[in-house]
This record gives sequence, structure tokens and C-alpha cells, in this order.
Amino acid sequence: MNQQSQLRVSHNGLPIRASVSITGSKSISNRLLIIKALGQLESALTNISDSADTQTLIRLLTTDSETLDAHHAGTTFRFLTAYLSLKSGNQILTGSQRMQNRPIRPLVAALRHIGADISYLGKDGYPPLSIGTIRKQKNKRIEINATVSSQFTSALCLIAPYLPEGLELHLIGAQVSRPYVDMTLALMRAFGIEIETTPDLIIIQPGAYLERDYHIESDWSSASYYYAIAAISGDAEINLTSYFRPSLQGDSILAKIFNKLGVSTIYEEEHLVRLTSNANQHSLEELTLDFITFPDLAQTIATVCAAKGVMLHLSGVQTLLIKETDRLTALTNELSKGGVKLSRDISGRLEYTQHGKFAAINPSFETYDDHRMAMSLATLGIIAPITITNPKVVEKSYPKFWNDIASLGFELE
Repeated sequence: MNQQSQLRVSHNGLPIRASVSITGSKSISNRLLIIKALGQLESALTNISDSADTQTLIRLLTTDSETLDAHHAGTTFRFLTAYLSLKSGNQILTGSQRMQNRPIRPLVAALRHIGADISYLGKDGYPPLSIGTIRKQKNKRIEINATVSSQFTSALCLIAPYLPEGLELHLIGAQVSRPYVDMTLALMRAFGIEIETTPDLIIIQPGAYLERDYHIESDWSSASYYYAIAAISGDAEINLTSYFRPSLQGDSILAKIFNKLGVSTIYEEEHLVRLTSNANQHSLEELTLDFITFPDLAQTIATVCAAKGVMLHLSGVQTLLIKETDRLTALTNELSKGGVKLSRDISGRLEYTQHGKFAAINPSFETYDDHRMAMSLATLGIIAPITITNPKVVEKSYPKFWNDIASLGFELE
């Protein structure tokens, strides 16, 4: 498929009975790759993500080039910004046009405060960057604006053990996506790092990551599309592997959320999760969610609510403005094609209400170079045929998505 290709998505209408194997969490994989590179470890990482973002990180961590292109991979770019500040010499880190419009200033400011030599090569506060090594640690106590992206905090935490004095990280403002920071700290502890925390303070001692093999749990964000399919179809039984309970991933909250939207979750042996459509599927009329800790689920849940005619009240959505696209605008545009309205509340806060039940004849959806737009909207093919523009964008996080949903009775043309 070329970048302007289209894919017609429909469903055969039969009950859904299927098993799907999803590769490891992109978030966990990327953190472990940085840990392995910093520690120069030989640790075996199994069930690693096959996402384009993770494969890009693998490639860039092993390149000898002085110019590194992270393309659309936001986590990769932010983690490498910190990682390269410990690497000798000078490197240029760049990305796609969209990446060059995603803010990086809070992370750069914190790294400069530590002692990194980083300069902007384009617009002030944005990629691309010229990154030189930290020759001497200037400060141990660092403040980071936690209201923009948890990836800034995670990037600093990951390199902290390799700073001569470690790091005392003070988180300023209302924290977004805190479960991702907790994931980072849990993985660091698993590899031998001593860490103390309070809600607004992270203290990491100098040290070194230790050798250990690690099996990566599968990606809960990717599982969300199967929850959506089960909720919309109303007659589904889907087995997913390999998922842990408890999970390091904040997006595992979707099991609890989707129980309200008509999907039951059963944890079986061998890390298998069984999803079944349940009796609650028609009972919910209204849902209020704060997405501050699980923003990557917003598009999927909004799409399911549109399909089922559930009024959705969204808050904690500020990070959606600076993802692969402005996801709030993208959702507003595309769901409106089926008569669903997403509007900002008159309170003045960044809160939205979505209402209406999706109904359209063969709508054509734009994806805005955003993998989650493509996969979320594809689930509407359960209701009626739809068209997805630029379907190849799913490679960013879930390259096998189209093949996998075909096994659930979706017809792709």
C-alpha cells in the first residue's frame, strides 16, 4: 500500500470466536532497550514489540551515524534525547515534520540543568536537536514540568543511575500519564536500581543496571481494539496472549472500563485473557472518564461510545493535543461523519462531551498519520462498511493489525 491508499473494512456479521497473539508492550520494550543499552547488558528480552517505533529504537541504538532520525516515534525521540546526552561526541537527533512540532523544551531544559550540551537546530523548543555529552554533572536536584508528557520524566529517570550523583527529580504541576512513570521505575528496580519516591519526588541513586532476562507482557493498548470489537459486536469471545495480572501497564484499566461497555475479562492460565460480550452491553447510557492516566485509550473508547450511543464525558485529555496529531480535532472531524458530536464544555476547562449514535453509509475516514485513529475507527466496520485512508499507518505500533482482525471475520478490500 502506498501512503495514499485506502482500505475498505466490513464484517461478515457472524459471531466472533477467535484467538490473537499480540507482541510485547511497546512502552515496556522501549524502556528495556534503553536499560540494556545503558548497562551494555547481554540480557535476553523475549516477546519484544514488533512495532515500527521499537524497531526504530533498536536501529538507532546500534547505528554509528552522527544523525539519528526517529521519524514519528515520540517515545524513541524523547528517550534518545536523554540517552545521547551520556554518549561521547555530538549527535543530531531529528524526526518527521510532525515530530518537529511536538514540544521538547521541558526535557531539554532539565538535561541542560544537569549539564548536557543541547541546542535547537530549528524552532526554539522543538526538534531537531544537536546533543553533546554531559561532561560534568552540574546539579543533582532537577525540576521537570510534569504536565506535558510523562516521557520526559521517564527519560530522565532511565539515565539517572549513570549520573555521578544520581538524580533527585521534582515533578512540578499536575502529572499526566503517571502509570508510565511508575512502569519505568518498576523496570529500573527489576534491573537493580535503588529508588525512593513520594507523589512529587523521585530519588535515584547512582548505580548500574544488572543482568537479567525479561519476558515482556503483551501490549494492552493493542488489546483495546479487541475490547472495542467485542463491545460493538455484542456476540464475541476473543482470547488474547500474553497478559499479566497484575500488569505494569496503566492501560490494563481497560478491562474495568469495558466491563461497563459490555465486555467481561477472564484471566486464564498461561497469561491468556478471555474477552466475552456480556449482559451489560445495552444498559449504559452515559460514561464519565478522566483520561489523564490512560490517554491512549481515548480514541478507542470514544469510538465504542459512538457506536453504542453512549454519552461520553472526557477530561484529562490535554496530552491528546500533542500526540501524532491533535487527536481531539481528528476525533471531532471523523465521528461527525456519522452524526456524532464532540464538543468542548462551556466551563472553559479542557473537557469534552460526545453524544449521538454513529450512523453513516460507507464513510471514508482520514487517519492523520495516526495509528490509533486507524485502528479505533476500523472497529466501526462491525456496524457497516467503512473506508480507511492510509491504513499502513498502523505499522507504528501494531504492524499485524489488519491480518489479525481478518481472523475475526473482517473483510478487507
